[in-house]
Order: sequence, then C-alpha cells, then structure tokens
Amino acid sequence: MSEVQAELFYTKEHEWVKKLSDTRVRIGITDFAQDQLGDIVFVELPETGTDITAEESIGSVESVKTVSDIFSPVTGKVTAVNSALEDSPELVNTSPYGDGWMVEVEVSGSGAFEGLLSAAEYEEFVGSEH
Repeated sequence: MSEVQAELFYTKEHEWVKKLSDTRVRIGITDFAQDQLGDIVFVELPETGTDITAEESIGSVESVKTVSDIFSPVTGKVTAVNSALEDSPELVNTSPYGDGWMVEVEVSGSGAFEGLLSAAEYEEFVGSEH
C-alpha cells in the first residue's frame, strides 16, 4: 500500500498539498504516483514568480515508462522551486513527501483548499483505482 500522510491534502491527479501557512503551500506528487511512474529521470517545473491556476499543468515528470503532467491543486504564484530535482530527480521516488517536493506557492483567493481530498478520502480513491 502506498504511503498517505494524514496532515496533507490530495488531488485525484495524485498531487499532495502541505499547508505551510494560511497563504503558502508546498506541492509534490504522491507516493502512489511515483510508484506508478517508476524510476523518475527528469522533472520539469515552473520558474519562481510564475502565476499558476488550479487544475492546470505546471510541469511534468518523466520516468523510464512515460511522461506525466503535474497539475496545480491551487491558484497562486510560485515562490520556490526545488532545484535539487534538476540534478537528482530520483528524490521524487525516494522521498516524495520530503526531499522530493516540487514547488511552493503563495495561494491567491479564498477557498484554496476546496475540492482537495483528505488523507482518508485519497486512500479510498486510490483503493478504488485498483
């Protein structure tokens, strides 16, 4: 079973969201997603300062099997990008919720977390995909 962390929010596209403050979040892909993708060899991320929109692609993850889009769970502005992934994309495989995080975003608008899944809801969703 894939690891799901209780304090995070999730999307049906297999991204996770960690609330850093009332207006800042960190985003990555889930343990389930990295497991499905296999060995990740390249990660393309937006630049710091980029405006992003919820449910739109903000980059991609390339594995030995496929290329998959990363969809933003929130609307806002990218404030930090995990530059370690440029040289070590495998961090997404080894530490999807830690060193393998992708971007930090200053969230705009109210209701940023509406539509996101709780850990229990995500576990149920992933379980129904098998």
